Amino acid sequence: MDASDGTHDWVQRSRSGLRAAVTEHGAVLVRGLELRDSAIFTTVSRTLADELMPEREGFAHRNEAPGPVYSSSRWPQDQMMCMHHELSYSHKFPSLLILGCLTAPTRGGCTAVADSRAVLDALPTEVLDRFETEGWLLTRNYSSLVGMPWAEAFGTTSRKEAELYCREGGIEYEWRGDELRTRQRRPALIRHPVTGRQSWFNQISFLSEWSLDPDVRSYLRSVLGPDGLSFNTAWGNGEPFSADLVQTINEAYARATRREPWQAGDLLLVDNIRMAHNREPFEGDRQILLAFADPVRTQFAAPSTHGIHQQGTGIFDPKGQS
Repeated sequence: MDASDGTHDWVQRSRSGLRAAVTEHGAVLVRGLELRDSAIFTTVSRTLADELMPEREGFAHRNEAPGPVYSSSRWPQDQMMCMHHELSYSHKFPSLLILGCLTAPTRGGCTAVADSRAVLDALPTEVLDRFETEGWLLTRNYSSLVGMPWAEAFGTTSRKEAELYCREGGIEYEWRGDELRTRQRRPALIRHPVTGRQSWFNQISFLSEWSLDPDVRSYLRSVLGPDGLSFNTAWGNGEPFSADLVQTINEAYARATRREPWQAGDLLLVDNIRMAHNREPFEGDRQILLAFADPVRTQFAAPSTHGIHQQGTGIFDPKGQS
């Protein structure tokens, strides 16, 4: 029997136990499997998931294989990818992440996890109260020069389809020539759909300019302007976050972080709502595959049409009114 058949058989027999362990612990690492290529990983992912979903509104380039499964984000390997909950700004996000290691890096490169319950306990009450009231605001500039082109992010070259996606997801949008600018207000805390517990669930710090390397931030602001960054976050009313607040959030994540170096063949299951995850700097080759599983749909109110552009250019309010 091929080793991959043995891996699939074991995963199939262990599915219910693995899923229960993820619910109990938030993340589970399985070591010693024969995850040699994307085909084996795809088979394992389909076995473990109730449903696999494509990525939409991605913030960095990935390679996609049938499944759908994806490579890890193309991110400078000498830079930290801060803690975040995958697609927490989208109206459809995965509740389960399935990750597999084909090739482990020679140094670093952990996909560490942090329990959102510990983050909630660590953050100041007044900060959480304001987030619960206001939520947070994500502003994105989709560009072919820096960051993600809108066609790649939304999986379509049709403006009408992109606009429909935005309207259905409560996203304000504005066309600027061939490029797209969006804003979306999202809750910072949600109830876990299985446990019912309140969860810190967002990408407030990761998508903030204050989590960028200072030299990178200074360069991008000088080239693109303060409103031209690929992404940035703010309070729900549009008030900019302070560097101190973003640092406080990142420090809370750091205190809640657990890490285990990758080994080839590892399978990692992560409850995307309960657990944030990151990617640490690394050296050498690193091949990690990812599947987004068991999507959760969240309903958002459609953006207000007050102050919209005319000529059908969108429902983006340039004055920041909601």
